[in-house]
Parts: sequence; C-alpha cells; structure tokens
Amino acid sequence: MSFNKTYENELAFQADRRRATVEFIKIISDLWYDKSIELVIFRNQLIDRNVSQILNLHEYAGKFVEKPISIFDSVEIAQAIKTLDIPPAKLDIGKLTYEFHLEDNKHSNATAFVIRKLKDTRKNGDILPKNVVLYGFGRIGRLVAREIMTRTGKGSQLRLRAIVTRGVIDEKILEKRASLLRNDSVHGDFSGTVSVDAKNSALIINGTTVNIISANAPEDIDYTKYKINNALVIDNTGAFRDKKALSRHLKSKGIDKVLLTAPGKEIPNIVYGVNHSENNPDKIDIFSAASCTTNAITPVLKAIEDSFGVKSGHLETIHAYTNDQNLVDNFHKKYRRGRAAGLNMVITETGAGSAVAKALPSLEGKLTSNAIRVPVPNGSLAILNLELKTKTSLNSINTILKKYALEGDLVEQIKFELSDELVSSDIVGSSAPSIYDSKATIVRKDGKNVILYIWYDNEYGYSHQVIRLAKYIAKVRRYTYY
Repeated sequence: MSFNKTYENELAFQADRRRATVEFIKIISDLWYDKSIELVIFRNQLIDRNVSQILNLHEYAGKFVEKPISIFDSVEIAQAIKTLDIPPAKLDIGKLTYEFHLEDNKHSNATAFVIRKLKDTRKNGDILPKNVVLYGFGRIGRLVAREIMTRTGKGSQLRLRAIVTRGVIDEKILEKRASLLRNDSVHGDFSGTVSVDAKNSALIINGTTVNIISANAPEDIDYTKYKINNALVIDNTGAFRDKKALSRHLKSKGIDKVLLTAPGKEIPNIVYGVNHSENNPDKIDIFSAASCTTNAITPVLKAIEDSFGVKSGHLETIHAYTNDQNLVDNFHKKYRRGRAAGLNMVITETGAGSAVAKALPSLEGKLTSNAIRVPVPNGSLAILNLELKTKTSLNSINTILKKYALEGDLVEQIKFELSDELVSSDIVGSSAPSIYDSKATIVRKDGKNVILYIWYDNEYGYSHQVIRLAKYIAKVRRYTYY
C-alpha cells in the first residue's frame, strides 16, 4: 500500500512539474514576441524547446552549479521578469535562479530580487535594427539563415533581407534552395516555414520575404532596388579572403559592413568573446570570424593563458569531413584530401594553431597544429597538449574552466561538460563553440603538462559565433545578464 502511495505521489509531482514547464514555455514566448526579451538557461536556448528538453536543461543546470535548479523556481523568476518594464535583453534564468537561492535572506520576493539584479538594463540605449545579406548559401549560410529567422522575433536586431547566389533563378532553383533550408541531414528540420515566391524571386521564411539575388560579382548588385540600405554582408562563399577582394562588397549600393565566415588576410580576425572589443565597428568596415577550430580552442586557451601561462603546445584537431573533400577517390589539389572522405581518416593541415595568435598575441609562435579529417559529417574534437608556466592540478584546471563557463566574458563561448559518456554526436546542435570535456583532461604528475579535449559543432557552434560577431558589428547587441 505504501509503495502505491509513493508511486502516486511521484506521478503527481511529475504532472505538476510538466504543467509548470508548459506555463514556463508560455512566458518565454510572451517575453520574446511581446518585449524582445530572450531567456536562456546557462547559455542554452529555451525558445522553441519542448517540455522534456527544458526539464533536461534544468537537470544539467543543477549539476553544473551543484545545487538543484527547479522549474518551479524558474517560473517564479520568469513571472517576475514579465511584470517589469524591461527593454530588449537576453537573460540567463539559470544564473538568476541560482543567485536567488544564494541570497534567500536578502529579498522579500522574486520581483524585488529581479528589480535589483536587472537595474542596469536601461543603460544600453536604443537599438536600431540592421539589414543582413547572405552572400552564398552553403552549410554555414543556411545555418546562419535558420538562426536569424528563428530568432527574429519583433525584428529589433538582425533582419535577413536577401541571399545572393550564382546562376539562373527560376521556380525550380528556388524550390531546391527552399528544400535545403527546410531539411538538413545533420541538424534536422527547420523549426519554421519556408515557401517560394517565384514571381518575385524570393523565399518566404516564417512569413517574411527574403530576396534571392543572382550575381557573378559583388559590385554588380544594387541592393537599394530591394529597399535594402546600410546592410551587413555576411560572405560565406570562401571566394574572397583578403581586404582588397572583400572591399568589392562595399562598392555595392546599400552595403556598409562586411563579415567573412573564414580566416581573412589584412583584416581583423575575431573570436567573439576574446578580442571583439579591440576592434571598433565605427572605425572598421571588414571583419573575419576566423575558423570553426580557432573559435573552439581560443576561448579555452585564453582561460589557461590568463590563469597559468602557456610555454608551448600542440593542437591536433579531429575534424568532421567537409565539402572540400571527395566522396570517392579522385584528384584533389591538396595532399590526401582526394581520398574518399567517408571511408578514411585523412591527415591534413590546419592554420588554427598560428591563427590563435591573431586573437591572443601572447601565444605567437608557441603552438604547432595539424588536423585529421574523420568519417563523420559534423562534430569535431580539438586536443590541446600544453606545457604550462605555472604548476597546476586536474582539480585546478576544472575549477578555472568552470568559473569561466559560469561568469565573465566567455560564458557564451565555453560550455563545461560533465558527462562521462560524451561522444561526438552528443555535441551536435550546441550553440557554444567550445565544449570542454572535464572528464577527459589529463595532467602530468609534475603539474606542468596538461592535455585538454575540446569538442565543437564545427557548423552550428561556429554559426552562432558568426551571429554574435554580426550583432556586435551591427551594434544590435542587447543588454545581457549572464
């Protein structure tokens, strides 16, 4: 009898918990669509998440801070936020809930706590939306398009207005473009709607018109004909890599900023969170978002360099195969990349080791690097073998990186992973460019050598870094509480 009662109590609790999560989802949506306030939980997105996903994120949050993070507490904090007059913002409700319980005796209720914590929201000033043009529509271009359109909300930040491709644009081509945006073999279906407007050469994404423009050269396009002015071009073609070539975009009517989604020459290479603030978008017109691998390793290297100092090191990246490789053995201008990508581990070069120094000058000449392409379509792993200046321990390394993942300038970049069972498919879809595997770290007995394992979704995590940098360049970053 007592067993049945216990089981019934468990069922009742789970029902209450799921009902609370449904209420939480409603508040998340109301805040986003009515006030342009985005809630996240320790940097994990909550918009368009279902009940089970949100409960799992709360479980991760509790393990991360080593204190229970309850959905009931999240609802209480979210309700308090909803009652206040707060400008557009991005708020970490996991951090707020955690701090609310740390300060139990300081506040009479959740509303008083939220008012005190978010008192600086008014300092950010007004945000003017920025038009965005995607130049190219490959893997990164489509993921960036998905994220911008999913998170457009009231349109107060980035507005995707056009996509530039090469070749004829007819109804058949538009349908193919729409299909590739809707369906993705790695990342699943787009959580929105995509239809074709053949008459106007456009895609209708989530009810919003996005013009599809054909051009062979950037300077041939007059974007003002599409009522697009003062726009940011995100060039993801890889065809233009230096300042002179990328400057061609600025000759187009309607464009005033350019962002390259690859390493660039003679332009600032930015890892958002590490060195973006050193490059003023009021004075610079062309930026590079560096590479996916550079974005993965640089945040962790900064944490280690600042805390212990790095004497030297080697980076080996175990990278998913890319479209640059061959599906079957065939000629390729680079060594080894001509062999079948789905059947072989392929040793190749990476410039990420030297590229880090563009964001962290103190590491100039200290890192060697190489890469192995492996037969997975997405999800990569960087192995950092570092000689340190200061003696350390496994516990010290984990404590430092957990601190960087919890607070400071790199909370969006570093995710502290707690699982003993992590494999590459588990990290697909992570918005953090750098996922630190705390269970895999090795520290030599003398404490001067460490081996760190950094996972990264080389498509999705990198696309989020591109969007973060785009928002910085466009000056549409909202107030954040992390």
